[in-house]
Parts: sequence; structure tokens; C-alpha cells
Amino acid sequence: VQLQASGGGLVQAGGSLRLSCVASGRGFTINHMGWFRQAPGPEREFVAAIRWSGGATYYADSVKGRFTISRDSAKNTMYLQIYSLKPEDTAVYYCAGGPNYRGSYILTSDYAYWGQGTQVTVSS
Repeated sequence: VQLQASGGGLVQAGGSLRLSCVASGRGFTINHMGWFRQAPGPEREFVAAIRWSGGATYYADSVKGRFTISRDSAKNTMYLQIYSLKPEDTAVYYCAGGPNYRGSYILTSDYAYWGQGTQVTVSS
């Protein structure tokens, strides 16, 4: 499975962005997909996740109300709509896919497939 993330860029504080992640490959199974972000440093932070079947969504507390995750099953594409961007949202945003539910959606170990990341920079 290949995941291709796009949509990042340089935005002023208060602005909006929509990130996209397209999944491709043969015969793959996706149970859930998610977005993580990584500011300079070793840790990759959970942002949001969506169950592919049914569309249930999950968010980190820090982004609730400003971020909306969605998917288009027909296009094998996941989105992250970000509103009211803040400088602290600056990070590389990674999309990820999990073929099986492993007990949660918030750990990097819950995902087997990763995209290459897209940079989001928010200026104050």
C-alpha cells in the first residue's frame, strides 16, 4: 500500500488548509486511517483518525473543534480540514493506514502504512 499526502503549505495564523491522503496499491485492506504530526523532535503526535467502514472519527483534544477528518471511500482518499490555524500547528503531517484494529487508533503502532508527510507552516 502506498499513501500519498498533499496539501501542506505556508499559511498565516487564522487561515485554513485541507490535507489529502490517497491510498493506492493492489488488494489492500484498510480498517482505519489517521493523521499524525511531528514538529522538530522525535515524537509523532496523534491528530485524528477515522474508521474506514462507518466513518467514526476520533480526535486529539488539542485539535477538537478546529480539525475535521473525513474520507471518500470511492476515491480511497482521506482528508484533514484544518481551520483557525495556530503557529503551534506547524509540523510535518503524516497520514497512516491500519489494516486491522489493534485496540486503539492513537498510537503509531496501530498503523502499518505511512505516507511521506506534508509540511504545514503557520506564521504568526
